[in-house]
Amino acid sequence: MYPYSIILFNLCASIFYKMSLMNVKKLFWILFLLNLFNYIDRQVLFSVFPLLQQDLNISDTQLGTLASVFMIVYMLYAPLVGYFADRTQRQKWIGISAIIWSAATMACAWAKNYLVLLITRGFIGIGEAGFTTIAQPFLAENYPKEKRATILSGFALALPAGSAIGYLAGGFVGQHWGWRAAFMLVGIPGIFLGLMALTQLKDTLRLTQGTRDRARTVDYLILLRNKSFIFLCLAHAMGTFALGGLSAWMPTYFHRFFDFSVSHAGLVFGIMVVVCGALGTYLGGRLADKLLKRTHLAYFITIFGSFLMALPFAALGVYCTQTLWAVVCFSAAVVFIFLPMGPISAALVALTRTRVRSMAFAINIFIIHALGDAISPVLLGRASDLWGLKTAVLLCTLTVIPACVFTALSALFARKTGHLQEYYQTSK
Repeated sequence: MYPYSIILFNLCASIFYKMSLMNVKKLFWILFLLNLFNYIDRQVLFSVFPLLQQDLNISDTQLGTLASVFMIVYMLYAPLVGYFADRTQRQKWIGISAIIWSAATMACAWAKNYLVLLITRGFIGIGEAGFTTIAQPFLAENYPKEKRATILSGFALALPAGSAIGYLAGGFVGQHWGWRAAFMLVGIPGIFLGLMALTQLKDTLRLTQGTRDRARTVDYLILLRNKSFIFLCLAHAMGTFALGGLSAWMPTYFHRFFDFSVSHAGLVFGIMVVVCGALGTYLGGRLADKLLKRTHLAYFITIFGSFLMALPFAALGVYCTQTLWAVVCFSAAVVFIFLPMGPISAALVALTRTRVRSMAFAINIFIIHALGDAISPVLLGRASDLWGLKTAVLLCTLTVIPACVFTALSALFARKTGHLQEYYQTSK
């Protein structure tokens, strides 16, 4: 484990030094790489579920709780970050948060029991909430509106790519050197990226924003009364429930029902996520920006159609007995589950004012995780203990139905209140 750690440490140091000398704009790539390791560090846990279960002698419910405790801390901490980020320079929060979650990931390697592992997962939640709450509005404000869905989809490509790397690296390293080595190796790069954010990024909006333009309490009350915003968050939560549950349990699903090894299961699902997830994420942003030339409801149309198409493919995957067809169906479902990523972020920007966007994304984080992947892994684990993993996965996919309903309601109120027209008529 240690020679590989030294090699990775030196590689990260070299990249950090070279990028610090670049004269080109680095905002997108620094945030993208941070988002990449945000998901690598988050998802590596799932690829080593069987190894953890064997080593620590824990149940499926306890495995699901490891994912849920991360999300509970993550969603509770996000509003606190959002409040201060609306008033301070955001690159400091981004950099420090990256260092926190990376150090906590490395600390997982030294956990001696289940309780210590739960605590370290909680600290990962603190770090990643500090980054995710701020990064998307921070990025979107530096690009014109007609390109924001595409840019945010590009940023969101880190989700499938990072998740896939987490599954692949976790499965491979865990299979050959143990689950502790997997946590140690993936935690190192985030330390350097956090330092880059602290030294290379500048929050020009906060530097030029006057005191009168800062968020006030009344602005947050207005945000909470924004029905279109709230319904969009609820739609996002239902999609997040399905995505979180599948992300946590699909490697184990392949391991149990198709006799894949831990490494092979991580490889197959990792490839599915990185290829199909990236394809869906990219297409979602491009499609939404093209539709935007015809209608202000482009984001909502893209989101609704994506959720609607995900359900039949996921259900077919559960009922397929042949490995190949099951993988094909689940792959198609992954494409459609990832397709709304960019449009949802762009819609959140469109529905909120600049001064409260950090808090808006914080509230969104709280809602999507409180009702989504903070509970779906442990609920699927419990359902698996009671009725079997196949039934649990099928139940998980049904949440895309209320996601469609909430998306339609969000579009209805956005059109009724004129939020979108106001957004496209302003310069920010």
